[in-house]
Amino acid sequence: MTTSMEKINQFRDERNWRPFHNEKDLALSLSLEASELLEIYQWKTSAEGNQDREHLKEEIADVLIYAYMLADNLGFDIDEIIAEKLVKNAVKYPAPEASKAE
Repeated sequence: MTTSMEKINQFRDERNWRPFHNEKDLALSLSLEASELLEIYQWKTSAEGNQDREHLKEEIADVLIYAYMLADNLGFDIDEIIAEKLVKNAVKYPAPEASKAE
C-alpha cells in the first residue's frame, strides 16, 4: 500500500519540484496555507466558516502536505514525532483526575 508521504513525493517528483522544496520554503508555504485556512473564518462565526466544507478540506490538505514534506525533508517520522509531543504535552498539561463518586 502506498503511504501518503509516498504519494506526495511522487506528485512532487513527477513535476520536478524537489529543488524548490527546501526546508525554509516549505515552512513559509506551510504558514501561508495555514493563513488561507484561517481566512475561511475571517469575519464569520465558526458555524458560518464550517459551512464551506470543500474549501476547508482543501486548505487542511494543503497544510498537511507541506507539514509532511517538511518533516520528510528533515528525516522525521510523523507518527513518532506526534507520539513524542503527546507525551510531552501530557506532562505539561496533565488530565484532571476524575472526581470520585461518594
